[in-house]
Amino acid sequence: MNINYKGLWKILIDRDMSKSDLRSTTGIAASTFTRMYKNEYVSLEVLVRICSALNCQISDIVEVEFNPANDEKKKDR
Repeated sequence: MNINYKGLWKILIDRDMSKSDLRSTTGIAASTFTRMYKNEYVSLEVLVRICSALNCQISDIVEVEFNPANDEKKKDR
C-alpha cells in the first residue's frame, strides 16, 4: 500500500498557489513538504492543517494506492 499527494499538488496549481505560500499559511516545516513530495507518510495533524487552509477534505489531497500483489506477500509471512 502506498500513498500519494497528487491531489494536493493539483489543488495548488489550480489555485495558483506555491508550496512556499502553503507552508507560510500553515506553518508546516519544509522537511514535511519534502516527505510529501516523496510520497511518504506525514501526520494527520499536518493533513488537517492543510485541509483547513485550503478548505478541502483529506480525500482531496491524499490518495491511498493498494497493490494487491504486495498485500498478499505480507499475508503469507
